[in-house]
Amino acid sequence: MEGYDNPMRRQVFSLPDLIEQQVSDLIPKIADLWTREEALCIQKIILTGCGDSYAACMAEKYTFETLTGIPTEAVPALDLARYYCKEQFGQDKGNPLVIAVSNSGNVARVSEAVQRAGMHGSMTLGITGNRHSELGRHSEKILCSQIPTFENAPGTRSYLVSILALNLLAVRLGELRRNYTSEMGDRYRKDIRNQSDLLRELLPQMDGICLEVARQWKDCPCYEYVGAGFDYAAAWFGHAKILEAVGKFVMHCNAEDWHHLNFFAREADKIGTVVVCNTANPAVSRTKEMVRYAQKLGRPLAIITDGGPEDFDSVRAAYIQVPAPVYPIHMPVTHFAPLCLMAGYLSAITGETYGRDGEGPWEFSKGGRCVRESEIIIR
Repeated sequence: MEGYDNPMRRQVFSLPDLIEQQVSDLIPKIADLWTREEALCIQKIILTGCGDSYAACMAEKYTFETLTGIPTEAVPALDLARYYCKEQFGQDKGNPLVIAVSNSGNVARVSEAVQRAGMHGSMTLGITGNRHSELGRHSEKILCSQIPTFENAPGTRSYLVSILALNLLAVRLGELRRNYTSEMGDRYRKDIRNQSDLLRELLPQMDGICLEVARQWKDCPCYEYVGAGFDYAAAWFGHAKILEAVGKFVMHCNAEDWHHLNFFAREADKIGTVVVCNTANPAVSRTKEMVRYAQKLGRPLAIITDGGPEDFDSVRAAYIQVPAPVYPIHMPVTHFAPLCLMAGYLSAITGETYGRDGEGPWEFSKGGRCVRESEIIIR
């Protein structure tokens, strides 16, 4: 748009078609992953990953608990691999199911976490685009995604597929455990698929606002991303895109902790603050309080929501509307899209190169070496 089109923007505009393609691809694969007997044996779920994959796990934790009724944890792969009490893995702890997410499948810590969980008696499922990867080789079951090739940019399409895979897995597990009927399961799946049309309709408006915010915030020395629950997961993902695409200092914070710590930051008028809050979020009242205080401090504000200014007491901010699914637990499928648009525009406007192109002092990160080439220790 106006000379600032960029690969991240083009990835975002490809998402509606990708939703339709991936839902059609994943549903039949997921249908045969477990028998009803296997599903009934699961008494605990652990979701794990690194980076964007961990953000997807945080986003879908509550979806799993809501749909399956199974206590679910989102655990960073390093914690699961090196610190998680091994006695919590075995069958006497309720047949825990470890679901590990890595698009490449070759992230050392994710592979290590799965190997450790399996060694100590947990069921393991790897979600990856590479069946022959380390994750693929060491997982008991595999859900192999097939993402059509596209031009490279910080994880946008891959994040969507991780979210879709986890969301559809939760729907299927709840269905197998007879928490709801197959007809209800189909309604959930239809709601997920329908977000393709909702996103396609909102993208032009979303795109224009994100470009304007990026223009106004291009000189900000730092940014902050705030949310609660699965909205916090989107905020975490948004802060990651700033690091990857723009390289500026950025924070992430949940809406409660913001009131305890982050408001103390000086030069508030220079902190571009992005708040992710859907109107059905149980913490919406607390997030609204945060937004009012941020305005009082003079912070530049952008609010990503399925609502509008009237839902936030008309606080002065850029309001970026995202799709409102029938079932709010499916919000993570699309509400990250403007975060990628904004990061892409900030990168294009400031002339920054994604990932610093792995050059100079960042050479150790070239090709993901610093996350793939790491000693595996199974405890």
